[in-house]
Amino acid sequence: MKIYLTPLLALLCLLLLTNCTTPPKVDWDARVGVLTFDEAVRELGPPEKSAVLTNKTKVADWLVSRGRSEPTFHSFPDGSVLRTEGVRGMDQVLRLTFTQEGKLSSWKRVWR
Repeated sequence: MKIYLTPLLALLCLLLLTNCTTPPKVDWDARVGVLTFDEAVRELGPPEKSAVLTNKTKVADWLVSRGRSEPTFHSFPDGSVLRTEGVRGMDQVLRLTFTQEGKLSSWKRVWR
């Protein structure tokens, strides 16, 4: 039995197969002592926040995902419905700390 695919269906299957891959997870532990602040900016873009501490280390936060807000619906006996915004979830932030030489010294995920 032969299976025939139309060119459009073949193209759709090809697009689904190539677009459904997830990016590889970053092994931050392996990058400690290797990654520089400049490389992190080139890879992740400018940080959302950064600060230089008195010991000349730099702490920088990159937003990974924004917390979502789920609406709440209230219905009343007269048939009307009121929509209110629910409590927003916490943002996920990647916090990288760099030595005064500019090398990554530690990392952690922070929810705020």
